[in-house]
Amino acid sequence: FGITTDENFVITTTNRKEITEDNFGDLVQDGITLYLLQSVDQMLLSATKERIDFLPHYDTLVKSGMYEYYASEGQNPLPFALAELIDNSLSATCRNTGIRSIQIKLLFDDSQGKPAVAVIDNGRGMTSKQLNNWAVYRLSKFTRQGDFESDHSGYVRPLPVPRSLNSDISYFGVGGKQAVFFVGQSARMISKPADSQDVHELVLSKEDF
Repeated sequence: FGITTDENFVITTTNRKEITEDNFGDLVQDGITLYLLQSVDQMLLSATKERIDFLPHYDTLVKSGMYEYYASEGQNPLPFALAELIDNSLSATCRNTGIRSIQIKLLFDDSQGKPAVAVIDNGRGMTSKQLNNWAVYRLSKFTRQGDFESDHSGYVRPLPVPRSLNSDISYFGVGGKQAVFFVGQSARMISKPADSQDVHELVLSKEDF
């Protein structure tokens, strides 16, 4: 790697967790991406890419975007799908000390690509592992194990309050992917954790499945 004998360096995960003798067995697994850096908080010189491999739940293949998931017969399911997309933003901003900003944009400019629905918030952001975990279908946000950090870590289910936006829509961790594939064919999530300089991006498409 071109490292001199007197040069200091660290090896970290994509979440900037330093690999040490004590945590090596817990953090280092086959197929994960590691950073070789001069310091844990060093700015990356270029973008890195990591492929997420997992076996999709069969419902991903046979039920993605099904009308029946959102509404009983005769009702318009689109509001249900949009509510699922907003749920992540409600959870991400629930502990903001300042203003909670959530924007929904409908993009139809052909020069910018295919039509899209964009949900933008100023929440705490997700790490690469949390984005990885979000991609795994049919896994409740309260039962995710191991190094696959929950995208709702620290979330406490609130008491029911009438007309309250409490980020409790996708309680069983299914709706986000269903909503994506009801509205379109792919999802692109871009997130910057509040305590990190790294920006993480996840692309999930029906073509991959």
